[in-house]
Amino acid sequence: MELRLLRTFKAVAEAGSFTQAASRIHLTQAAVSVHMRQLEEEVGVPLFLRVNKKLYLTEAGRALLGHAEAILRAHDEAKADLAAIGGPSHGRLHIGVASTAITAHPLPEILSEIKRKYALLDLSVVGGTSEWIIEQILAGSIDLGLVSLPVEASDVLTETLRSDRLVAAMSPQHKLARTRMITAEELSSEPLILGEKGGNTRRLIDLFFEKNKLDPKIVMELQRTEAIIKMVELGFGVTILPRSSVHTHVARGTLRSAPVRDLDVKWEFGVAYLKSDYLPPALESFLKLCRAYIGGEGHDVAGE
Repeated sequence: MELRLLRTFKAVAEAGSFTQAASRIHLTQAAVSVHMRQLEEEVGVPLFLRVNKKLYLTEAGRALLGHAEAILRAHDEAKADLAAIGGPSHGRLHIGVASTAITAHPLPEILSEIKRKYALLDLSVVGGTSEWIIEQILAGSIDLGLVSLPVEASDVLTETLRSDRLVAAMSPQHKLARTRMITAEELSSEPLILGEKGGNTRRLIDLFFEKNKLDPKIVMELQRTEAIIKMVELGFGVTILPRSSVHTHVARGTLRSAPVRDLDVKWEFGVAYLKSDYLPPALESFLKLCRAYIGGEGHDVAGE
């Protein structure tokens, strides 16, 4: 049954007249008559009794009226809900973050701007590895991820916001602290403190050692970059991180860093979200803010 026929039927049932119904729903009386004839032909039974130019609902008409009211109400509620979701204040934005540093800055500033613009937004943030976040995007639980790149998922779009060189970092007292260029062999013989498996930074490091046919001595696998740096500062081992993650500590003198020979791959950080012809307004606004805040210079976003 077409919604337009049900709306006309409801108007006629309430008005008790084709003429008054036509006036209510801004149709001609002839159009109302055609609608009612089509509807009665479709259901196969009369919906009205015509007595002295008055209309009375038949038993079938009374039954249909209840269904018509429910159908039209559900339709109108669905339209209102969808309009609200696409409206200026509503919607959903569930974010996954693979960088612990970015949760301190600039993510709070980005979210603050988003919340001011979309006051009733269903907003949530969850941390995890890049691999896990991509799985959640594909499952529909997360709308956008801030992750290390590249992403190997054909249904996911990515955009690079920052790129950086991977360097070795150690305490100033370490025997390699004065080395200008560190080799893969030197690193593999040292106790290594790396990010947990499942992150792209860790994957790049594992591939580097595999390519050099080396079995590195990994003594710690930690989730947070801050924890890795603290362990290295205390002399528990050496790490490999994006240069932006350690530059502040190097400047303070609590770490030393050096490039790694033949480690030519660049660490990249960016956004990932499902391929779609339509981007919800809140997601689009979030992307623009990420480009402005993270894509600019001076933000430490490394985290895996």
